[in-house]
Amino acid sequence: MLTAVTFATSVFQEAWYLLREASVYMLFGLLVGGLLKAFLSADAVARHLGSGKLLSVFKAALLGIPIPLCSCGVLPAAAALKKQGANTGATTAFLIATPESGVDSISITYALLDPLMTVARPLAAFLTAFVAGISENLVDPPQPLQPDPGFPMNCLPGTPGPSGNVSRRRLLWKKIVSGMRYAVGDLWGDLATWFFSGLLIAGVITVLVPDRLISAYLGGGIGAMLLMLAFGIPLYICATASTPIAAALILKGVSPGAALVFLLVGPATNITSLAVLLRILGKRATGIYLTAIAVVSVLCGLALDRVYAGFGIQLHAAVGQAAEVLPAALKTTGAVVLLALGIRPLASGLRHRLGRRTPGDCGCAFGACSTDPQPVLSEIKPLAACGCSGGDCNGFAAGASDRPSE
Repeated sequence: MLTAVTFATSVFQEAWYLLREASVYMLFGLLVGGLLKAFLSADAVARHLGSGKLLSVFKAALLGIPIPLCSCGVLPAAAALKKQGANTGATTAFLIATPESGVDSISITYALLDPLMTVARPLAAFLTAFVAGISENLVDPPQPLQPDPGFPMNCLPGTPGPSGNVSRRRLLWKKIVSGMRYAVGDLWGDLATWFFSGLLIAGVITVLVPDRLISAYLGGGIGAMLLMLAFGIPLYICATASTPIAAALILKGVSPGAALVFLLVGPATNITSLAVLLRILGKRATGIYLTAIAVVSVLCGLALDRVYAGFGIQLHAAVGQAAEVLPAALKTTGAVVLLALGIRPLASGLRHRLGRRTPGDCGCAFGACSTDPQPVLSEIKPLAACGCSGGDCNGFAAGASDRPSE
């Protein structure tokens, strides 16, 4: 029988193991996420997502795959795109693909799982988003929309406005610095609490849950997929934090397909964001959103199980092997760096949960900002409300770096 001390020690040992395995890949994902934020033009995004039943949805789904935003963090970005003229199908595709995948979650999937799952996860996210977007545009064909002239999509957080006195080299350097600040500040601030929570949950599952219990109910088949749907739809967890939990479940005997369903459904849906989606998309589009996620994720899960079985691959034997090529000292250093970077967002999240929220807290993403961390379309405000003046954006309002994690 486990004592409290023994249980806590075992949980932290398992969590530390997963943190070391994932740390370097997580830091790489943050780096790429920061560069995407710095160099992705929001006004160009809006131009490509406004018309066409198929092409706009394809572009939106493809665009959402690398962007590292959680299910609530993506809401202001999607609302901004819709306000700029993106059709409902494209907005739906972006809302699904973005939280289900991201450069950070792809990196940690490679670290904790295996190359096949690393490819299957973003591919399934793209298929889910594409099917949902196409379904929406077929039910309700898009109408040409005029962008809101008062909504400055060319004003991207951290991107300097045009100036003849600024050299290209200096402009490039400012973008890179801005992207890195975003990566270690806002992006990691959004992810840190959920990431460390996911590690601890994975540790608890590893220590407490008997292998036979998992194998009996989640070993594979349609029943396991439906249980994962019921578990994942109301849960609020980001793609990065869901990965160590999926790894722990797989080690206990969960089939790769059932784990994939959890990795797709958990990040894309939760009770809170669904309430906001009703305002952004409407009831019918939200219904299509949920139905597409449920149906396509289950089909992808069943297909993935057949692929693993067909090739004779045992995923549980491959969990964590991708990180074995890295030196132990490098993995330990990466884990220490992540812990150090996590001190501020963890403290900020604790203050938020204790009710000590700073007045400057706001949620901004890709040209949209709201004083509500989970804004609806009607509440989206220009970046001027978050410290954007003229052609120069400083990113967020004073104190926004301490805003609660998503």
